[in-house]
Amino acid sequence: MLIINADDWGRSAAETDAALRCYRANRITSVSAMVFMADSERGAELARDNQLDVGLHLNFAEGFTATKYPGMLGECQGRLVRFLMRNRYSQLLYNPLLRKAFAYSCQAQSAEFVRLFGKAPSHIDGHHHMHLCANLLLSNMIPAGMRMRRNFSFWPGEKSFLNRAYRGLVDRRLSRRYRLTHYFFDLTQCIEQKKLDRVVALAKSNNVELMTHPVVQLEADYLLSDDFRVMVERLNVGGYALV
Repeated sequence: MLIINADDWGRSAAETDAALRCYRANRITSVSAMVFMADSERGAELARDNQLDVGLHLNFAEGFTATKYPGMLGECQGRLVRFLMRNRYSQLLYNPLLRKAFAYSCQAQSAEFVRLFGKAPSHIDGHHHMHLCANLLLSNMIPAGMRMRRNFSFWPGEKSFLNRAYRGLVDRRLSRRYRLTHYFFDLTQCIEQKKLDRVVALAKSNNVELMTHPVVQLEADYLLSDDFRVMVERLNVGGYALV
C-alpha cells in the first residue's frame, strides 16, 4: 500500500489549503497536523469536515505561531528549538537538562491535538523529523503501539555506511515499540532523482509512505498531474489508519 502523506497541515493557511486541494483531487491519503500554529484551529475544522486521516506532526523545530498558548509552553519550546536547531548533529545528543521540557511540550501538543480533532492521531511524525531526536527515542513519551514515521529509506550507495547503520539502529529500536511502514521516501527527492518507479514497485508488496509538501510548487504540480493520477490508480493507496 502507498501512503501519500502531506506534512505541515495547520502551519499556515497556504500549507493547509495546498494539501486540501490535493486531498480533494484524491492525490494524497493523509496529513500530519501541527498544533499551536497560525492555521491549527481552521485546519482542524477543515480536516473534520473532509473526514481526513490526520496524524500529529510534533514540533520541536520552530516556535509556535498561534495567538494563544500557555506562556510556560512557549518558554519550553524556545529552549528546545535553540538546542535542536543549533547544528545538524544536535538531535543525535540526549540532553538530560531538557528532559522535562521535551515531556511537557510533547504532552501539551498531544492534548491540543485531541482537543482540536476530538480523537487521537492516526500516526506520529515530526517537523524536520525531530520525532527521531535522541530525547524522544530514549524516552517513553509516545505510547507504545502508535503508528510512527521511520527514517528515510535509501538504496545502496546513496548514503555512507555510518549514516545507514545509524538509521538502521534507530528503525530497529522504533519497530520494537511502534508500528512502522516498510519504507519511507520524500516526493521531491523521488522526482529529482527519478526513482518513483522503484517506489511504486515497492508499494505493490509493502507499506510505503511518500511524504509531500503540496505548498511546494514542484510537488503540487506533480501530485495534480495526469502521470501521478495514472500511477495512483494502479496502486492500493490509503492512509496511516490502514497500516
